[in-house]
Amino acid sequence: MSKTPPVLAVSGYKNSGKTTLIERVLPLLAERGLRVAVVKRDGHRFAADVPDTDTWRFLRAGAGGTAVFDDEKYMLVKREAVSEDRLFEVFSDADLILLEGFKFSPWPKIEMLRGDDADSVCDPATVLAFAVPAGGAAVRAGLPAIPRDDCASFAELIYAYVCENSRED
Repeated sequence: MSKTPPVLAVSGYKNSGKTTLIERVLPLLAERGLRVAVVKRDGHRFAADVPDTDTWRFLRAGAGGTAVFDDEKYMLVKREAVSEDRLFEVFSDADLILLEGFKFSPWPKIEMLRGDDADSVCDPATVLAFAVPAGGAAVRAGLPAIPRDDCASFAELIYAYVCENSRED
């Protein structure tokens, strides 16, 4: 049977610290034995490869896709429409899939707030916890407000989420 990894988003306004939080929590989750994949949607067209590499040249010449690999990793670029659900299939061997962004999605999330006066941008029904500036208060009663630099508490929250939501299909 294939495993369906739990999915959790780190969401919020642009420049609210989403990437930084994920970057700092990943090693703590790895220490707990979790294999975590991260999916980010870019609302703009991004450069899929480094200019002047062989694979970049192949794409520029009209290839529908390219791949490069070594003994421990690979990179695949394929020209086709894709959704996060399709990418979840690619990462089916992960223990957790973290989404960076996806503030309007139905996925459970940690919402990053920029300041005490910041309003929540996410659907309240999807928020598990808020990441707030040091000394920040809870935005909604009943939900944790964790200081954004308290990565150990976020790792604990995420680990508990994975334990509660892991299942076999």
